[in-house]
Amino acid sequence: MNIQIKEQNGTYFAVLSGWLDTNESTLFMEDIKVLEDNVEKPIIIDCTDLEYICSLALRSLLKLKKESAAKGGSLILKNVKGEVMNIFNLTGLAKLFDFE
Repeated sequence: MNIQIKEQNGTYFAVLSGWLDTNESTLFMEDIKVLEDNVEKPIIIDCTDLEYICSLALRSLLKLKKESAAKGGSLILKNVKGEVMNIFNLTGLAKLFDFE
């Protein structure tokens, strides 16, 4: 799993790639700390090259989404496809997120 985060004009962009499995989820939670500290701002997460996401990472994204909504921010997941989108659909979480 690889994550790149940058801020541009008040919007935070994160690019996820590879397998975000249980072994990687602890690192993922540490890596997204900067997003958690800025939930009042727009956050866009690009999942173009994300091949898999585990339940722990889904929970982290859900927490980020809820905190963002509570503080007037926004969270958008972009380019979610294939197996990753299937996981969102199977867990019922697809209806809770904004996708582009």
